[in-house]
Amino acid sequence: MITSNKRKIINDPVYGFINIPSEDIFDLIQTPVMQRLRRIRQLGLSNMVYPGAEHTRFAHSLGAMHLMYQALDVLKQKGIDISREEESATLVAILLHDTGHAPFSHCLEHFFFSCSHEELTKHFMSECGVAQTAIDVFSGCYGRAFLHQLVSSQVDTDRLDYLTRDSFFTGVSEGVIGTDRILKMFNVKDDELVIDQKGIYSIEKFIISRRLMYWQVYMHKTVVAADNLLSKVLLRAKDLQQEGRLDYESYPLSSHLYYFLDKGQRDLSDREALEHFRLLDDSDIWSAVKVWSGHGDGILRRLSSSLMNRTLGHVTIQDNPFTDEQIESVCSYGDEVSRKYFTATDELHNKAYNFNDTRINILFENGEIKEICDASDQLDSSFLSKEIKKYFFYQI
Repeated sequence: MITSNKRKIINDPVYGFINIPSEDIFDLIQTPVMQRLRRIRQLGLSNMVYPGAEHTRFAHSLGAMHLMYQALDVLKQKGIDISREEESATLVAILLHDTGHAPFSHCLEHFFFSCSHEELTKHFMSECGVAQTAIDVFSGCYGRAFLHQLVSSQVDTDRLDYLTRDSFFTGVSEGVIGTDRILKMFNVKDDELVIDQKGIYSIEKFIISRRLMYWQVYMHKTVVAADNLLSKVLLRAKDLQQEGRLDYESYPLSSHLYYFLDKGQRDLSDREALEHFRLLDDSDIWSAVKVWSGHGDGILRRLSSSLMNRTLGHVTIQDNPFTDEQIESVCSYGDEVSRKYFTATDELHNKAYNFNDTRINILFENGEIKEICDASDQLDSSFLSKEIKKYFFYQI
């Protein structure tokens, strides 16, 4: 009988060697819902701007798990009592935290299901047979808040990895943060995650770096154009299917994508939809776009060809909402159908720090706790709380 060694070491370009901490974790990595993440890019269409941004949600999930393992080790060394069950549950929660993501991630998040990707993640966690403790940690229902905060908060292992990894693969140095030092500064007070006083400057840089990455990478105007173009492709395909004109036989595509084009947005009660979704990845979308670039419908053909050939159109961004007069002055299309598929308006917004979310608290040597904006001499509440909004008009 041949036995498999499940205590693998994975060579990661960002951190070096990543150890698989247990056989149970290895078994979860081997599940179809995790392996699917190999086929979904972390940054969607950002590779249209940054050619190196080819990394996957699978690699990110492994990286976040690696950081979580280090974070839990730091806390245990500082005398925080964490049981084996809690450690395992928290590692499972972070490993599986992205399993509910759709192809092209946030761009198409609500195209397939009416619920959030977090709700889908909880479904897949349950389906994988993980302990209820892991689901509770992921959901924020577990009694010890700091465990959930390590998974999801304003300074969690998810954000620490994606900023580090996205910066590495895009080559955008503004996203470089002191991940190792931040992890070493993690602590717990009254079952809440806090940062030791010595970590203030690292947290300041983390907050600023995240803000810069949002505007330079995640909301880059060319990425916005590509995302909108992909959305328009699927909108047109869906409309054609509802009219009976998509012509599935002449222009075959993935049955998993076709299901949603035919049925529309679904909810978690649709078991068949969940089965299709678990097999849906970026390749299904690209395969369809390639086929549709030769479609008989002129609108779908033009949209698909434009995305295939990176003819992404133009985005105009300004600080105030576009008036009807401004849109009329820049819009090349007069008829309603063309405007529906070839133009879009929306807003982009981001806060450096969200006061309505779990706050980043600093633990001083005398035991006092202050929120980061009160503890920092570089960041004030007016800067942190200001929501930056930008408005865009897109046309192909």
